[in-house]
Amino acid sequence: MSLLSVLLQAVNELAPIAKMGAGIGAGIAAIGAGIGIGNIGRGALESIARQPEAVGDIRSNMIIAAALIEGVAFFAIVVCLLILFI
Repeated sequence: MSLLSVLLQAVNELAPIAKMGAGIGAGIAAIGAGIGIGNIGRGALESIARQPEAVGDIRSNMIIAAALIEGVAFFAIVVCLLILFI
């Protein structure tokens, strides 16, 4: 038996576990993004409450940080979905 056939058989047997892991990974990515954006919002609101004259700078930095987190979360979810459907 060749090494390639052994590897293909192992991959075929572990496919359901990989699909379950992909689903769990997508869920964790979404939860992590939600927690991160919540922390950004909380910090921004606290900063605005302490220094109301810096609203514009705080808001723009908050939007940039939230967009970066959303981009990473979207990338993670796409990778997990690719694993799930391949």
